Amino acid sequence: MALIRVDPDGQVLEANRCARELLALPRDERPPLADLVEGLGRPVSDWVREVIAGRTTGRAEVLNARRQEGDRFVHVSLRRTVDRGTPGVLAVLTDATELKTLEAQVAQSQKMQAIGQLAGGVAHDLNNLLTAISGHCDLLLLRHDKHDSDYADLVQVRQNANRAASLVRQLLAFSRKQTMKPEVIDLRETLGDLMHLLNRLVGEKVSLVRAYDAVPDPIRADRRQLEQVMMNLIVNARDAMPDGGRIWVETEILTLAEDLHRDRAIVPRGSYVLIRVRDEGIGIPPERIAKIFEPFYTTKRPGEGTGLGLSTVYGIVKQTGGFIFVDSLVGVGTTFSIYFPVYCAPPMDEAAPEPAPPPLPGFAGGRVGEEVVLLVEDEAPVRAFAARALQLRGYRVLEAGSAEDALKLLEDDSLKVDVFVTDVIMPGMDGPTWVREALKARPDARVVFVSGYAEETFAETQARIPNSVFLPKPFSLGELTATVQGQMH
Repeated sequence: MALIRVDPDGQVLEANRCARELLALPRDERPPLADLVEGLGRPVSDWVREVIAGRTTGRAEVLNARRQEGDRFVHVSLRRTVDRGTPGVLAVLTDATELKTLEAQVAQSQKMQAIGQLAGGVAHDLNNLLTAISGHCDLLLLRHDKHDSDYADLVQVRQNANRAASLVRQLLAFSRKQTMKPEVIDLRETLGDLMHLLNRLVGEKVSLVRAYDAVPDPIRADRRQLEQVMMNLIVNARDAMPDGGRIWVETEILTLAEDLHRDRAIVPRGSYVLIRVRDEGIGIPPERIAKIFEPFYTTKRPGEGTGLGLSTVYGIVKQTGGFIFVDSLVGVGTTFSIYFPVYCAPPMDEAAPEPAPPPLPGFAGGRVGEEVVLLVEDEAPVRAFAARALQLRGYRVLEAGSAEDALKLLEDDSLKVDVFVTDVIMPGMDGPTWVREALKARPDARVVFVSGYAEETFAETQARIPNSVFLPKPFSLGELTATVQGQMH
């Protein structure tokens, strides 16, 4: 146990061997206690005097050891003593570095989760606004010829709305609330196809070096999102080498016999495909490593980056079931390591046959204009745009501002509805819930779900709803009408 005797002025009188080792205190030195620890928020000598005067309850403090390299924390408890009538203080110290490290990791994890929830909520609202903006812009473009003076301005509005939508997609990737379309991927083939684009992306001063495992095992991921991960990492590596250099893209089949404990994560034992993206750039200082995956955190100058590249990578990897770690040395380079679980297909005799697609329901007539769409959307601007877009296509559109209103409309048995177009997240009853209720009486109706983001459990929910498809916001006039038309026929 580390013990230090301190006089009423806060001067160290003596310290045992454990205390000297813990605080890097030479045997013959007797400095003030304040020279050894810091972080109290007020003078240490005041704390000592309060203990001697009996004005404190003996509450311990976790302080930073000033003379130790790096972050070294000590748990300090002061107790009043009396030696031959002279009051003093006995300091009892224990090493709290591991405790503070775990505490910081928990705080960081909670912060990332909170930021993810915030990003997902903001993205949902922004997608509703962008759907209304780009949708009404599409409606205006229909009424203007290319030679009109306003046409170019409207195109600019739509292009900038699409740029904003791209940023929102990156927020959704970080918050892990985007809709994924996973498939079994041969990593060698995917990276090979991508390398042609990446070679043009890095420029002439940077060269890509490939080192792939001889027989890569397959993984299950969204191909488009995996390409986004690789592009973001390669672009970051390129920007870290302003004078040029090499970027290595390596793959390796790795089998973990035991769980891998690293940073705040535990990688379960098993087989993984390991992807490394390694550069010889300027490196990342240790104090910045913990923040690089946070959205909008960037070391680039204004206008050179949004700070969403690595947060997008983090979200996609996590949503795919993988793990990502970073190692960096300033002036030497940085390595990003991504662990994807190897995909194990079910045995052939146990694999369930693919279900046959349900027969298309027969629609009365076949002429556009006889088909009815029930549009359920709580955001009035989005509902207004979607209703006009579908009416222009020739459909009869019934509108409802909530799930409850939609079910009330459907109480009329004589009302024929061919397709439900509904938002997923709404106040009160959500989209999947009211659709399941409506399909009990109208099993042949088809469904188009739209949402600013897909809830984590929505993919499984949608799988249990027959004849349903998902259309992410923001969507254009053409995307909406094409999706509904696809469901009709």
